[in-house]
Amino acid sequence: MPQDQSYPDFYSDPKVIDEPREYFELMRSKCPVMQEQYHGSVMVTGYDEVMEVLNARDDTYSSVVSVLGPLPPLPFEVEGDDIREQLDAHRDDLPWSTHLVCFDGKKHTDHRALLTSLLTYKRLKANEEYLVAFSDRLIDGFIGKGACEVVKDYAHATSTYAICDIMGIPERDRAELLVLIGAPPSQIEGDAVHKVGPDPLIFLKERFDGYITERLANPSADLMSELAHAKFKDSSAPSPERVAELARFLFGAGQDTTSRLIAMAIRILADDPKLQQRLRDEPARIPDFLEEALRFDPPVKVVYRLAQKRTAVAGVDVPAGTVLNVSLTGANNDPRHFENPNEFDIDRAGVRDHMAFSRGVHGCLGAPLARLEARVSLERLLARTSEIRISEAHHGPADARNYRFEPTYSFRNIADLHIEFAPA
Repeated sequence: MPQDQSYPDFYSDPKVIDEPREYFELMRSKCPVMQEQYHGSVMVTGYDEVMEVLNARDDTYSSVVSVLGPLPPLPFEVEGDDIREQLDAHRDDLPWSTHLVCFDGKKHTDHRALLTSLLTYKRLKANEEYLVAFSDRLIDGFIGKGACEVVKDYAHATSTYAICDIMGIPERDRAELLVLIGAPPSQIEGDAVHKVGPDPLIFLKERFDGYITERLANPSADLMSELAHAKFKDSSAPSPERVAELARFLFGAGQDTTSRLIAMAIRILADDPKLQQRLRDEPARIPDFLEEALRFDPPVKVVYRLAQKRTAVAGVDVPAGTVLNVSLTGANNDPRHFENPNEFDIDRAGVRDHMAFSRGVHGCLGAPLARLEARVSLERLLARTSEIRISEAHHGPADARNYRFEPTYSFRNIADLHIEFAPA
């Protein structure tokens, strides 16, 4: 049967990596809930439809495929209209299944609560003080050059050191961890996606096992010590191995999304001198700018859900075993909810209506931390410069910009961003 050539393969086409907003606009125009032909996933690209999925009953959808979606395929043949027993029997065979993002039901609720209780206002406030000083230290390293590569020199370092500080990772280890965590693995090159096992963060296991073992024996006033001694609501305690898994996940997730947000926000600012000046004059509007950046081109393009039972979305039948591609970018740019979505406007009504941090029980628990880190990093960069501009030598003229994005279909990762600036 010939394929429909009117839309590309979301999971492999480089053009979709470069222009995801255009892709989701195309798919939404066809139908906001539509099964794509290449891998059989159901693309959910409308605001109301995405909200319907993310706020559904916990037993309707599983988050076990939350990171990679339909690739690789399920390790079993779907049977019947309810696959919960089949899924439970094969859950440990699926990528990322070791980590919180893929947990379901009570297991997810209980383990998420352990982390949520530790990300307190007091801890975030202390992290802010560290971030101000650290951001200035990074800027000191390149301010005299009049140029920098944002991803490596600023965004990645800021977010990695920030999560290290809030967790209590020793200073001696932070530079090495910055290198180790690196860029996200490719999701479209060769068969890389098929090599992802239940724990892609296994390379951090020995180190974080050691952190937790040390905190169990000698607790201190940091997040990992509290996590090591934390208990579930029924007063039982997770195993040290599970605690170390949670710590690895918090570290990995805590730096990744924020680094992308900072880089993309600076990309937008560097092409808009008037907006730069407005934010220098009105720094209290930086949070609104970040919310609009999150709406316009979010760091996580999609999350995935697996239909555990036959169901329907906006009246469209969804058989059990179907992977739903739940598009946060598509929802954020749905003209039925956001007026003139292609216009970047920090004054738009409902500036926090976006879904960049997802919604429902799996909404990003680190959203307050991400907002804090991004705000401080932008405040300091704007305060230390009088002008920021995109480097035309690296990215071309304003009417023909050229950017490289990491080859990942789930996330929005600019590979490098070269800027030039005038010190304040």
